[in-house]
Amino acid sequence: MGVALPDHPAGLPIGPTWRTDVSTEPVFFPFDGTKVAQAPVGTVDHAIAALDAGVGAVRQVGALTSAVRRDILLTVERVLAEHREHFVDLLIAETGKTRIDCTVEVARALFTWTATAEEVAHLHGETVPLDLQPSGEGMIGFWTRRPIGLVVGIAGFNYPLLLASHKIAPSIAAGCPVICKPAPATPLATLWLVDIVRTAALRHGAPAEIAQVVTGDAEVGHALVTDPRIGAVSFTGSASVGHQIARDAAPRKTLLELGSNAALVIDSDADLDRAVDAVLRGGFYGNGQACISVQRVLVHEDVADEVTSRLVGRIGELTVGDPRSPETRVAALIDDRSTRRVLDWIEAAERAGAKRLCGGGRRDRAIEPTVLVDVPESTDAWCEEIFGPVVCLRRVPDLGAALESVNRSRYGLHASVYTRSLASAFRAIDQLDVGGVVINEVPGFRSDIMPYGGVKDSGVGREGPRFAIEELTVTRMAVIRPE
Repeated sequence: MGVALPDHPAGLPIGPTWRTDVSTEPVFFPFDGTKVAQAPVGTVDHAIAALDAGVGAVRQVGALTSAVRRDILLTVERVLAEHREHFVDLLIAETGKTRIDCTVEVARALFTWTATAEEVAHLHGETVPLDLQPSGEGMIGFWTRRPIGLVVGIAGFNYPLLLASHKIAPSIAAGCPVICKPAPATPLATLWLVDIVRTAALRHGAPAEIAQVVTGDAEVGHALVTDPRIGAVSFTGSASVGHQIARDAAPRKTLLELGSNAALVIDSDADLDRAVDAVLRGGFYGNGQACISVQRVLVHEDVADEVTSRLVGRIGELTVGDPRSPETRVAALIDDRSTRRVLDWIEAAERAGAKRLCGGGRRDRAIEPTVLVDVPESTDAWCEEIFGPVVCLRRVPDLGAALESVNRSRYGLHASVYTRSLASAFRAIDQLDVGGVVINEVPGFRSDIMPYGGVKDSGVGREGPRFAIEELTVTRMAVIRPE
């Protein structure tokens, strides 16, 4: 599609150099199917080589001073910022997301690197009053945090630069080398990022093996997560794959940021203009391919007709088309298989009794923004993660019924509630079984420094620099009986 590719070595960054003994496959622009580039495809042998190199670097990376780790992180941020617009264009090309969404992704990635650098200074331990028990009288105790070891970071296709940053930056801050495996459809931004990381590491006296990339299929991923020498796996992707990774990696630590079907509740006292705007913003950003995009909308019956009318009346504000255009808000999904699946789920919901108020068709390679009502809870469009530009509306008699409906999902990542009542807000915060409750904002709101993660089938562990660093370190207790 005419994107100028970044100037980094060919092949895969494995060990101290780049391995060029790799085959390649094309990366396609989802909007029109044109080829963006040929990307390297790794094998199990490459995965083993990266594991060997990463394990060999554990002690050296773990011994880096706090100052060096911080300097590496800040250097990466500075170089990323120099290429901000180029990264935006590259993300548009390989993900097919709109220009506004890719611009936000790059900005958040930059913030993640600086925020992680700040957390290096906050990594510390505590003393322990051992003499609370008679056996500890006269003894000194304290604990420190030590790196967990080699980290395997596996990222989804929807936010490749940001997700890779949330894997790599906290690993470096914790003193851990990391192997990153990007999604096969979107490896380009991750490869360039890791080249920047390795160059920054060498500049500050750290080994290039601090960050490596292995691309490839599920067999490659299996080789990475099952190696007994790794310390942790950090995965962002679908629930089914994440659950399998947890089984395969056991007993090693797994951090799983998985799927969801995020709900937005509109109570009878809500500001309806803001609530409808939230559905439009929160349901269709990233072309609906976000784990905390609005999928289920539960509306108090007193305002359901008004909300529905306003939402359908404004759906035309979402321009569908070329993601390179600044005006576009919805574009093609990552590939045709995903598009067919979403359309199949819409049709299945209609056969089960749902009504389609708007959208549901194809416009070139894109799916039109779709609004469904009366969607049965048993259908995939309601109970599973649709990962497309589709929202499902249902009226409820009261707030309690809405909260119960939200909690019936097997997922629990984020949910939001629109209300003017402080009592209702705190009731939702107390009763919703999710990792994050957002009041009067979209469930897709995420500050990159907050603890982010889910419960139930939405995963385990938390991201956000401070919390990810804690996840990627282990406590080491020191007990001393002075002579």
